[in-house]
Amino acid sequence: MKRRAFLAAATAPFVAASLPRRAPAATSGGGVVALVTADLESHIVAVDALSGRVLKRIPTAPGPRSIESGIFGQAVVAHTGHGRLTVLDTARLAVVGVVRGLGEPRYTAMHPFERLAYVSDSKNRSVAVVDLSSRSVVARVAVPGPARHLSLSPDGGHLWVALGSTAERVAILDATDPRRPVLRRTVAPPFLAHDVVWAPGGEHVWVTSGSRGRVAIYEAGSVEPAVLLPAGAAPQHVAFARTRAYVTSGDDGTVVVHRLDGTAGRTARVPVGSYNVSVSDPDQTVGRRVGVTPSLDRGTICLFTSAGEVRVVRRVARSAHDACVVEAG
Repeated sequence: MKRRAFLAAATAPFVAASLPRRAPAATSGGGVVALVTADLESHIVAVDALSGRVLKRIPTAPGPRSIESGIFGQAVVAHTGHGRLTVLDTARLAVVGVVRGLGEPRYTAMHPFERLAYVSDSKNRSVAVVDLSSRSVVARVAVPGPARHLSLSPDGGHLWVALGSTAERVAILDATDPRRPVLRRTVAPPFLAHDVVWAPGGEHVWVTSGSRGRVAIYEAGSVEPAVLLPAGAAPQHVAFARTRAYVTSGDDGTVVVHRLDGTAGRTARVPVGSYNVSVSDPDQTVGRRVGVTPSLDRGTICLFTSAGEVRVVRRVARSAHDACVVEAG
């Protein structure tokens, strides 16, 4: 049996046979919530991150493609095909504003101390600085390629930007002045890069591949990787929770739990198409730490524990590209 057929059979008992006919009452209900993009249906699905129950569907502009949350109770949704952002209040699970004037906004990195977001704009080959209070673009930084995945260091001082989905180079921006980042240099990974994510503590950056089964770990300030790890089929994505890294392969249908030194542990089987991954921040949410990976192919969300044990798989949309975990209520 082919890999896709095997995974479909393995996950079938856990996946709802069809989408809910009606979402439950429009209330956040409190607690830890996964916000999931319903890419083909113009809304964000709010899901109880412990039970998998759909709490609310939040209408947005068409084509919500990515979502990222920050410490000030806001989440930014990028509508790549429509050149705009939606800003959500994560406590109320409601839209509070729209930011227009972008080309093809892809992904967002939230500032850890300022009400700012950095948004990659692949069409304009730039990173936009968005003021979340005024909900406006206050600066743009040109980069030498179509900006996509990006990550800001925990101290807010350094921004790494992959220049494409299979990128020959990664741009490094100095964000010491958070409203006026400056391009300092680029690095060439040992493969075509896809995702870039700073590890907790700010000493390392993990770079995944868009073309090979490899992940590179860079020391902060270095242009050469310190470690090369084997990984599942490209492209991979990474999320962190203090002492663990979670590396997905959407094509393989796996989440591999690593220690921060790169040592691999448990491998969880998840629905095929589960590319992006997010883990709750224990400093921002109450309760058990939980991870979520949505499936672009199946429209499912897979909720897993910090140890990588799959708890819930549920279909919530026709297609689900991205998710983040917040505290609501």
